[in-house]
Amino acid sequence: MSLLLEPPIRQEFEYAAAPAAPASVTRPLPLAQRAWQQDWLRKGLILLALAAGWEIIARWQNNDLLLPTFLQTARAFVDGIASGELLERVRISLAVLLQGYVLGVIAAFALTALAVTTRLGRDLLEALVAMFNPLPAIALLPLALLWFGLGNGSLLFVIVHAVLWPLALGAYAGFQGVPETLRMAGRNYGLRGLPLVVQILVPAALPAIVSGLKIGWAFAWRTLIAAELVFGVSSGKGGLGWYIFQNRNELYTDKVFAGLAAVILIGLLVDSLVFRTLERLTIRRWGMQR
Repeated sequence: MSLLLEPPIRQEFEYAAAPAAPASVTRPLPLAQRAWQQDWLRKGLILLALAAGWEIIARWQNNDLLLPTFLQTARAFVDGIASGELLERVRISLAVLLQGYVLGVIAAFALTALAVTTRLGRDLLEALVAMFNPLPAIALLPLALLWFGLGNGSLLFVIVHAVLWPLALGAYAGFQGVPETLRMAGRNYGLRGLPLVVQILVPAALPAIVSGLKIGWAFAWRTLIAAELVFGVSSGKGGLGWYIFQNRNELYTDKVFAGLAAVILIGLLVDSLVFRTLERLTIRRWGMQR
């Protein structure tokens, strides 16, 4: 006769659940800490500190011809805005800059697209970048004057040179960093040539492309101002660089500093309103940049 073995019966216990801990209430940060977390406030305080240091050094030196005070420069800047002279110079410079920048961007993307789709295009890009990227754009100005004369054509030539090579190099480096799986996915969907570049490579390499756009903008802006300082007048009218050069000849040092302040302010506005907005709407929104 077989014995049926039954499992032992376990005694059951009932435990009372511990009372839940009260949820901790997060207290709001003090007003000073919340204000300090604002980027615009921190940067504004830095600018105020720099302006105060400038004012102190200029008053200590006590030579308006060499270094006007911050208040004198601000007065000259406001007077230039009120009279319309400074605004007109800025308009002339920005009009030329925008044309040259757009032409440089188009040429850079055409050259880069050719480089990532054909071996000959890659060799061409590498050779041209190695030759012309180290060459300062302002060094080509005498040759541009010989070819295009004294006017906007020469300025456009040197601006395109300043934009083309750093942007092409940055975009090409970004394309080279695109994972092979994305390229294969694009080819599986039948993408080849330019459609593959536009729909797969450009979105994946967008951080490098935006960085190249920013570098190209900086190079173009300073190249334009440097070119206008000497050869920027055409038909009796010049841009912001010519405004600085002309006032330097007339020993209006406060207006010279006002022109330099306009150059700096335009650079800050373009970086804050254009490039940071582009980064926020694209690469940061897509999680490609912190």
